[in-house]
Amino acid sequence: MLRESVRALAEAKIAPHAADVDEQARFPQEALDALVGNDLHAVHVPEEFGGAGADALATVIVIEEVARVCASSSLIPAVNKLGSLPLMLSGSKELRERYLTPLAKGQAMFSYCLSEPDAGSDAGGMKTRAVRDGDSYVLNGVKRWITNAGVSDYYTVMAVTDPEKRTRGGISAFVVEKGDEGVSFGAPEKKLGIKGSPTREVYLDNVRVPAERMIGDEGTGFATAMRTLDHTRITIAAQALGIAQGALDYAKGYVRERKQFGKPVGDFQGVQFMLADMAMKLEAARQLTYAAAARSQREDGDLTFFGAAAKCYASDAAMEITTDAVQLLGGYGFTRDYPVERMMRDAKITQIYEGTNQVQRIVMARNLP
Repeated sequence: MLRESVRALAEAKIAPHAADVDEQARFPQEALDALVGNDLHAVHVPEEFGGAGADALATVIVIEEVARVCASSSLIPAVNKLGSLPLMLSGSKELRERYLTPLAKGQAMFSYCLSEPDAGSDAGGMKTRAVRDGDSYVLNGVKRWITNAGVSDYYTVMAVTDPEKRTRGGISAFVVEKGDEGVSFGAPEKKLGIKGSPTREVYLDNVRVPAERMIGDEGTGFATAMRTLDHTRITIAAQALGIAQGALDYAKGYVRERKQFGKPVGDFQGVQFMLADMAMKLEAARQLTYAAAARSQREDGDLTFFGAAAKCYASDAAMEITTDAVQLLGGYGFTRDYPVERMMRDAKITQIYEGTNQVQRIVMARNLP
C-alpha cells in the first residue's frame, strides 16, 4: 500500500516536472510541496516528535519510488534523514524536540556537513574548527558538496574540537542554523546530474553556536558521523534502485513499441538478453538493499558491512542499467527528449557520494561478516 500510494503521488505530482527541474537546474519545489502535503518528506522522524515513525524499509520504499521518476526530488527525504539522524542517534531529548518537530511538520529541512575541500574520502582530515568560548562554541571553516545547502534550515556540522585527537575523540557534531550569524553559502555547483538538488559550499565565519546545540558529548562527533552513514548509505542504495527501475521501465516500454525489420525490437534475442540482465541485477540489488534495511531497523552488528554492500552494489547496478537503457533507445536515448539520459547522469553520483564505491569496498573488507 505504501509503494502504491507513493508511486501514484510521484507519477502525478513529481514526474511531470522532472525534466524541467533537470533542464533548469532548479529546486523541485513541486516535489517538496507534494511530499510535505502527504507527510513523506521525512518519514523517518519518530512519532513522539510528530513524525510518521517509518522504519528503515518503509523509508527505503519512499525514496525508491520518488527516485523512479526524479532523482533530485528523492534527495528531499533522503537528506532530511542524513542530516537529522545524528540527532536521533546521539542528540539530547531537548535537541531532538527542538529540531525534529519542525522537520516532521515540513517547516524545515536538514542537511549534513562532513566533507571539506581537502577532506573527502579522508573525512577525518577536516579542518573546520570549533573552539569553546564560555557557554558557546565558535565555528570556522568550509564544508563542501553539501546537498540542499541554502534550502535547508538546519545543518549537522562536524568540526574539530581537539586537533591532537582527530578521529579518536577530537571531532564534535553541532546543529547550525541557516540564520546563524556568519553562515553563508557558495554558488551552486554545475553538475552532471541531480541538477535539481542544490549542492553548495557552506561557509562558517566565526559562527557562535550555543553549547547545548552540540550533538552528544564533545569528541563523539566522528563516531556519530560514521554510525549515521551505516544507516543512510542504504538510502543511497534505495535512490539507485529507483533510478534503475525508472530506466528499466521506460526501456521495456520503448522496445515493445519501436519496430525495426518489421517487428518490435524487443522481439530480438540480443535485446531480450539485455533486459533480462538489467532486471536480474536490479532485483539482486533490491534484495540486498532490503536485507540491509532490516539490519538497520534491528541495529545488527553486521550493519556496517551490509550498508556498504547495498550502497556499492545498487549504485554499480544502477549505472550499468541506465547505460543499457540509453543503448536500448539508440539515438533517441542520447537525446534529452527521452528521460533515460537524465537517469544515466543521475545514477553516476550514487557511486560517489556518502563514500565512493572504492571506499565502500574498503569498509566491506574491514567488516567481513
